[in-house]
Amino acid sequence: MFKFQYADDLKIPRAVQFWLLTGLVMIFFQIVIGGVTRLTGSGLSITRWEIVTGAIPPLQEADWQSEFELYKQTPQYHKINQGMTLEDFKFIYFWEYFHRLWARLMFVVFVIPFFWFWFKGMLSRRLMPRLLMVVGLAGLEGFFGWAMVASGLIKRPWVNAYNLTLHLCMALVIFTYLMWTWFMTVSPKQSEMNLPRFRRLSWILLGMTFVQIGLGAMMSGSKAGLFFPTWPDMHGEYLPVVLLDGTHWSSDSFIHYDTNPFMPALLHFLHRNTAYVLTGLVLYFVWKLFKENISIRLRRSGWWLIGAVGVQVLLGIFTVINCKAKIPVDLGVAHQAGAVVLLSVVLWIGYQLRVKEKELLIENLLENPRG
Repeated sequence: MFKFQYADDLKIPRAVQFWLLTGLVMIFFQIVIGGVTRLTGSGLSITRWEIVTGAIPPLQEADWQSEFELYKQTPQYHKINQGMTLEDFKFIYFWEYFHRLWARLMFVVFVIPFFWFWFKGMLSRRLMPRLLMVVGLAGLEGFFGWAMVASGLIKRPWVNAYNLTLHLCMALVIFTYLMWTWFMTVSPKQSEMNLPRFRRLSWILLGMTFVQIGLGAMMSGSKAGLFFPTWPDMHGEYLPVVLLDGTHWSSDSFIHYDTNPFMPALLHFLHRNTAYVLTGLVLYFVWKLFKENISIRLRRSGWWLIGAVGVQVLLGIFTVINCKAKIPVDLGVAHQAGAVVLLSVVLWIGYQLRVKEKELLIENLLENPRG
């Protein structure tokens, strides 16, 4: 029987590194394409979940008419797009089809090389469980994607905002998990001096960034940006008066978020103020970090972090103040892409500040030889 060989963790081939990087880039663009799909209202244009046959788009006029008729049965058509032309339908169909096609392409790009690299002994034992985890998470993400689409085919003319947020957050989990794995292959030895305080702060930054992106997804899913297209105030108020009304703090307001002004106001308030706290924490983190004897690479990463959060704040402001009648697709997508870039920079800093288990064990033994 053939026995699989495994690579050394410190000598992962460049081909494997490039393959993992390709997967990261494809996930990034999938998130961007998903943003375009959401903001153009295209996500409900394909009403069936066909993993194999769905890879082939309508090729003849009769096929287009058949797809269009299926779309005409959805709440979105009756409540929002009634009377739209076939050409208009083809536009929204394209983005949802492209979104699904890109997902299928990612599966091919990841799975086929995976078995090839494994067969050739180019993957390490440490990488294998992480790569299998990525495959499992990707399958779960596909399920969440269909559940999200299905939520907009029954009553609401758009997808459920909670399902949308779950779908995006799962994509970010896959992205960050794969990115950390890629870091392990391109920089297996690199580690900063032991800075436990900054290591903890970097994880707090990562958590806050993740929460902030989740709030942004809820903003998008509930179209909350259209309710308060002003900055720095919210229609002349810092804290909207609707949030001070105790009658709105009920489960019904959270479940039926699109039927009352409470949730848009709450999401705006949380998203804006989390951004302020996150920006302040980033500046504090970098300021304190630069006082330490750190590497040039980590110092450069600190500047990248300041730049990423600064650009993201500006994109957020411009997106909000331009939400007049509809959410600007270009700014909204750029804001979502900027969030992924910011998350990547925070993750890279956290990786540089990590302390390997063996290093900690040796350090503890040196400090406490009898322990």
